[in-house]
Amino acid sequence: MRITRALSVSLLMLGLAVAPAAADSSPTPTDSASSADGDAPTQAGTSFRTATEIEQGQAATASGSTGDYLYWSFPADAGQRPTVKATVKLPETHAAQTWQIDVYDGLRRRQSCQYGAQTRTAAAGVGSVDLACTLRTVRAWSEAWANDPLPGTYYVRLTAVGVTTADLGLPVSSEVRVDSKDIGGSAAVDGSLAEPLVPGIAVKSEAEKDGSEDSAVLSAIEPEDGWSSGWWSDRWVWTAIGGALAALAGVGGYALTRGSGRPSRVPPGA
Repeated sequence: MRITRALSVSLLMLGLAVAPAAADSSPTPTDSASSADGDAPTQAGTSFRTATEIEQGQAATASGSTGDYLYWSFPADAGQRPTVKATVKLPETHAAQTWQIDVYDGLRRRQSCQYGAQTRTAAAGVGSVDLACTLRTVRAWSEAWANDPLPGTYYVRLTAVGVTTADLGLPVSSEVRVDSKDIGGSAAVDGSLAEPLVPGIAVKSEAEKDGSEDSAVLSAIEPEDGWSSGWWSDRWVWTAIGGALAALAGVGGYALTRGSGRPSRVPPGA
């Protein structure tokens, strides 16, 4: 009876623990009121240094010309798997055009896409083209030689490649949106960066040491809950559950093997 009661309590604890774990792995609600499209940027930069900053969940728009390089930047924290989507509206008359979206991390290293149509060709006369790129999960720490995504600023570059001379300069409009899915404890690693890979972070640190108020911070965006806000994950939950189940298994094994005690027919001194 005691073993059955203990197992029932452990199953109840398991059910209560799985609930936050499941919530931790659900997609981030990036379409909240704080990311209203009315506050989204309506222009794009022309280089890494002039990239327009956008928050995740914002649908940023920009107008440009065929052949231009359009740049945006956004923050991504450890445990997130960002997906960048772009839509380019083309002029009524144009030749076949190939559009491409590239994503770079804070060190300006080009990041590969796990899946998504990173490059697409629009046939002549097609009104628009849709692009998408889902990155690998951002890691809290990585080896120096690795090309793993790390917390910090990410850059999006949208451009047409192999454009014919007749199409150069034709007006186009674009829309870019970034959303992330929180992967949870399955992406946790032992280690973290001292600072996120954000432009100007080194200059800011030196200014804080010197007591100067004038710090050249080139990036003002960060995740809604701050950097490395995802230190809590379902990895802690499952570790606790594993320890509890191991303890219960030990108690159950002992109860099954200890027997019912000394038989009554055996004298105490035997």
